[in-house]
Amino acid sequence: MPTPARRAFVLAGGISHEREVSLRSGRRVADALTSAGWHVEILEPDAGLLGRITDERPDVVWPALHGASGEDGALRALLATTGVPFVGSDHRAARLAWDKPVAKTVVANAGGVTPIGVALSRDSFRELGAPSVLEVVRRSFPMPLVVKPARGGSSQGVTIVRDADALSRAMVEAYTYGDDALVEQFVPGVEIAVGVIDTADGARALPAVEIAPVDGEYDFEARYNAGETRFYTPARISEAAATSASELALLAHRSLGLRHLSRVDMIVGEDGKVWFLEANVFPGLTETSTVPQAIRATGAQLADVYSRIAESAITNL
Repeated sequence: MPTPARRAFVLAGGISHEREVSLRSGRRVADALTSAGWHVEILEPDAGLLGRITDERPDVVWPALHGASGEDGALRALLATTGVPFVGSDHRAARLAWDKPVAKTVVANAGGVTPIGVALSRDSFRELGAPSVLEVVRRSFPMPLVVKPARGGSSQGVTIVRDADALSRAMVEAYTYGDDALVEQFVPGVEIAVGVIDTADGARALPAVEIAPVDGEYDFEARYNAGETRFYTPARISEAAATSASELALLAHRSLGLRHLSRVDMIVGEDGKVWFLEANVFPGLTETSTVPQAIRATGAQLADVYSRIAESAITNL
């Protein structure tokens, strides 16, 4: 008798700022797995989700949830209690990567290079006074700076501050997306993203993808609207920088304890040095996302790669 098709639940949607992106990623994952012969259902995270997973016990769950609902570790800890395999990092690694200042510290301690910065809570502004805090930041860090939410993705709430007078507004923008902001040294250079996939032979870095926004900044609109950004795969960087980027991506993947699939965002400085910015436990898999572009650049089919990732989640349980 023929072997029954594997069954997968793809989780997409949610209530984060990145809901629409999650739905697009989830549909792409579902389409790829279906092409590979899987029976796939796309589910929203709701009050009945955990019960359905426990009762129906699919072969694997693929959380395609962006934002806190899918990447801060809470859902992954709950999924682990069901005993059903799931794709992606466990809750411990997710918590490390989700918190950008923590991830920077972990990667730096492992030997990676990351821009200097400071995490500032909303409460610190209230208790110490915004003017005095901003003045300390202005004196301590040369312009330009990058201000971003300490947690989150899709470039939401990120501002490049070139004028000290714009710092206050940038902090307000970052706090729109959370209670903590990261103020970081701006490194001029080429922005790249390197995907990492776990294989039977160990973690493998995909070709670096260069991100070149048409209007100069890779914000939310540039990230997910076709035509707003030019992508180059492989990135237009030196062979030495490409090697360093692959090594740094693997270093981040391993030091943070990530698994199955991740993406590491970096800057190649004007001197060729590669700087770690952040790691993503579930990289975007939309039609404009960098990881699918990198996979296709290797000559592989998304359906085959995603199917192997799902199978690895099952066998690694």
